[in-house]
Amino acid sequence: MSDVVVVDYGAGNTRSVRAALAHLGASSEVSSDPEAVLAAKFVVLPGVGSARSAMEHLRETGVDDALRGRFEEGRPILGICLGMQLALAASEEDGGVTGLGLLAGRVKRLEVGRVPRLGWAMVDPWGDAYYFAHSFFADSPDTVATSEGISAALQHGSFLGVQFHPEKSGAAGLNFLERCLCLA
Repeated sequence: MSDVVVVDYGAGNTRSVRAALAHLGASSEVSSDPEAVLAAKFVVLPGVGSARSAMEHLRETGVDDALRGRFEEGRPILGICLGMQLALAASEEDGGVTGLGLLAGRVKRLEVGRVPRLGWAMVDPWGDAYYFAHSFFADSPDTVATSEGISAALQHGSFLGVQFHPEKSGAAGLNFLERCLCLA
């Protein structure tokens, strides 16, 4: 069994997430098996892709229920970009999608600033810059950090979600991932 399961929902940035984890010395596997998700020490729900197709895949495989069960047990889950957005109750993306419901709030389309929002930006109050690539954002009371006035991190119970891509954020991203793994 791997220390970390990176959830496979048919899209996502699984290769770069696994490369970052390997750099930190963590063994990982990509899986859409609910039992693997439940058994792992730490789970990453990666980013990149369509909310509708990702949620459909999670439901078809039963991983949606495994993630909810894991959350209810207080076991750690890290959501990255789309993975964070999927944890919310609903999303405006793809004409409206019901999410996992682990966190309160909705995912909304970015209407101001640069869209899509691509590039490096500071995350407050953490004081580090991370790489962002998104056209939607989380509107949630579970926001614990922001970037340029937009939710950059959400946390509730055992779920931590980030809008940025730590696996593409150099040393700051690796440090972030290492802190997450240490908490698991």
